[in-house]
Amino acid sequence: MNGLSTVLIFVGLFLVGGVVSFAKQGTSKNVVTLLSIAAGMCLLAGVLRLDYWN
Repeated sequence: MNGLSTVLIFVGLFLVGGVVSFAKQGTSKNVVTLLSIAAGMCLLAGVLRLDYWN
């Protein structure tokens, strides 16, 4: 596990927390959707950079 994959996973989990928080506050669906897409992309990029499958 290298540093960049760790950072991407950490940022993705941070954004997931923001999605949950904004959803509880009743923020508009557009903001929650955009934030969840960004969180998913960060988590996916972090997992794909792990080099676990090589």
